[in-house]
Amino acid sequence: MRTPRAPRETRSPGLEPLAVLPVFLTLTGKRAVLAGANGGAAWKVKLLAAAGAHVDVFAPEPTEEMRGAPAEAVAGRVVLHARDWSPADLEGAAFAIAAFEDEGECECFVGAARAAGAIVNAIDRPHLCDVSFGAIVNRSPLVVGISTEGAVPVFGQTVRARIEAMLPAGFKTWVAAARDWRAEVSARYPVFAERRAFWERFTDLAFASPERAPARTDLDGLIAASDAAPSGGSVVLVGAGPGDAELLTLKALRALRSADVILYDDLVAPEILDYARREARTMLVGKTGHGPSCRQDDINALMVSLAKGGKRVVRLKSGDPLVFGRAGEEIDACREAGIPVTVVPGVTAAQGAAASLGISLTHRDAARRLQYVTGHDRRGTLPDDLNWAALADPTVTTVIYMPKRTMRALLAKAVAEGLPPATPALVVFNATRPDQAVVRGDARDLADRVEAAGLEGPAIVMVGDALGRGQREAVVAEVLASAAH
Repeated sequence: MRTPRAPRETRSPGLEPLAVLPVFLTLTGKRAVLAGANGGAAWKVKLLAAAGAHVDVFAPEPTEEMRGAPAEAVAGRVVLHARDWSPADLEGAAFAIAAFEDEGECECFVGAARAAGAIVNAIDRPHLCDVSFGAIVNRSPLVVGISTEGAVPVFGQTVRARIEAMLPAGFKTWVAAARDWRAEVSARYPVFAERRAFWERFTDLAFASPERAPARTDLDGLIAASDAAPSGGSVVLVGAGPGDAELLTLKALRALRSADVILYDDLVAPEILDYARREARTMLVGKTGHGPSCRQDDINALMVSLAKGGKRVVRLKSGDPLVFGRAGEEIDACREAGIPVTVVPGVTAAQGAAASLGISLTHRDAARRLQYVTGHDRRGTLPDDLNWAALADPTVTTVIYMPKRTMRALLAKAVAEGLPPATPALVVFNATRPDQAVVRGDARDLADRVEAAGLEGPAIVMVGDALGRGQREAVVAEVLASAAH
């Protein structure tokens, strides 16, 4: 008998310590001052002007690059004063930058700027800075800032380049459209949940068509879709895959990011929950093999109750919810309660394990059929209604889910029913996760090998001639790889 347990709310670890606080400062129409002319000064002036600031530069001997800064300002303005600064020059400044080679001169300027109420940056002197500049990805009004706290600027610049490659340049027109449409959308959808649903549709459309400029017809279409969408709560059954967070589908990610509440199982990898939005509630409603488990009726009732309360509920399951995930019972519970329910499939443990091992589950010469079976019934014992003739066929690849307690009895029965004892077989523990482990053998000795290995974690068994071909090919690949090194 499993020990019953109740669903319980969990909390994400929250924020890790921050070396710096990332903030974005509005400088449009405000005054900024830069004094000095060291190596990074001209670029800082151009950045301030690009942000809309009115920049006064004080430098007795400006560089050629600094002399060209006023003409290169893409916004705001730059005025170059070919003289030393004075404290009076800082009056009314919102932002001030010290660009001196001399430490004492920097300290003097920083003190005067702070006394005038300005935010201060000192180039190459982080100990004197109120704020620092990071690497920037500019898709304005979409702006991404990257900081290494000054430790490795080159690393930050490389990260910037990677992000730039991921963000189409056309996103700037979509974000600009969102800014222009926001007032109209807010007036039409005064309820926060409705506005969020609209902007989620907007975001999906932007990612689908990033290189074209949005038009009024896009806004009209989004409004029509939002108006036609059913109101109230809903349930989405989402497959989390076998463990590796990178195996999540894009549709699963969108569901997680739009969920109000996430009901998840024990086997869901913790890092997958990191993709949920910060405001979402997370509740553990897991079942453990032959261990403490939430009753299915309690899970169904909680899921329906939350959805009836207007929440968008994600029921997050390991692997694929439609493969031994009791999805049918949860779908029925939602439909009986009149709750809209959809399913987002996931990568099954069998697919993930086979891919990580480089083994095909089918082979035109060895396995033309693939079958999934469960290793135990409602009582936790070997099912008495398995098709033993099918399980005894070595030309079929059989994958056994939840096999731990009954593996020995199941394989022995299959051999007794005609499965050749030398049929290749293996067990994969913690498929696709960093601690994945494999025990290889055959139908005759696999149970003994697993017992000797003493491994823990979720496991699946695979049996069939196709595995032997895959194992031989994998061994050859490993030998060739070792020889190459």
